[in-house]
Amino acid sequence: MCRLFGMHAGHVPVTATFWLLTAPDSLAQQSRREADGFGIGAYDAEGRPVIEKAPIAAYEDKAFAAEARDLASITFIAHVRYASTGGNLKVNTHPFEQDNRLLAHNGVVQDLDRLDARLRQLGVMDLVKGETDSERVFALITAEIRSNGGDVEAAIASALGWVAENLRLFAVNILLANATDIWAVRYPDTHPLYVLELSGQDMRGGMQTHRISVRSEELAAGQRPAVLFATEKMDDNPGWRLMDSGEVLHVDSSLAVHSSRPLPAAPRYPLTLEDLDERAAASQKPLHAGAAGPTA
Repeated sequence: MCRLFGMHAGHVPVTATFWLLTAPDSLAQQSRREADGFGIGAYDAEGRPVIEKAPIAAYEDKAFAAEARDLASITFIAHVRYASTGGNLKVNTHPFEQDNRLLAHNGVVQDLDRLDARLRQLGVMDLVKGETDSERVFALITAEIRSNGGDVEAAIASALGWVAENLRLFAVNILLANATDIWAVRYPDTHPLYVLELSGQDMRGGMQTHRISVRSEELAAGQRPAVLFATEKMDDNPGWRLMDSGEVLHVDSSLAVHSSRPLPAAPRYPLTLEDLDERAAASQKPLHAGAAGPTA
């Protein structure tokens, strides 16, 4: 399954170093898929999105993906892709950008012909540059934001409510960011998504999973709080909380965390792994047991 990471550092940008693909798949573990892409999104001092992403199709790409990357921002999103739809192309690699917002997704949404018809009806099909379900769901959210005057949370509820009612759905775990805020969605309870409200003393050793590692000197110094989202717990901090199914979290510029549950209890047309084709099912296999500890 795809790996998600998000971080909000409050009013003032912090520098963070990211490593992706920190524990490459073992060749002996034939049931494990190699990653198909990686991406990191942040914002510069003027609030403009900065995205570094690439597909992974060769050994050289994997070596490139594993290199350290330094960014300074208030909000960050990172993603490691295991493709369910779309080829190994940059245009299909997360995070995606629309209207100065960034989105990364973990899950599978089917009936894309029906979703495309909805996007054409709303006049936003031009936002879709690639083949993925993720970018199409993002376009649906963007259409709702444009039509409601800029209320991102209401747009998420409306767009994903429509998806849950009309399309076959395995999961839509989402991180969506702009220069000042982050929104996170877990729906339904297919895949985990954790949140941690980090106090100033909690990140001294850095944090990592089997796919994404991050270190920030400002946070490590113990003077800055932050809010983190991750597919896996990134250390042994007892403050990690598994988001509820259907929960939408909004972190604003003051790091206040607002929780709502606007989505249906269950999608109308839920999918299981057995309903997916071989490629999609392989991309959505559950995580390994346990999580890595802090980085050295």
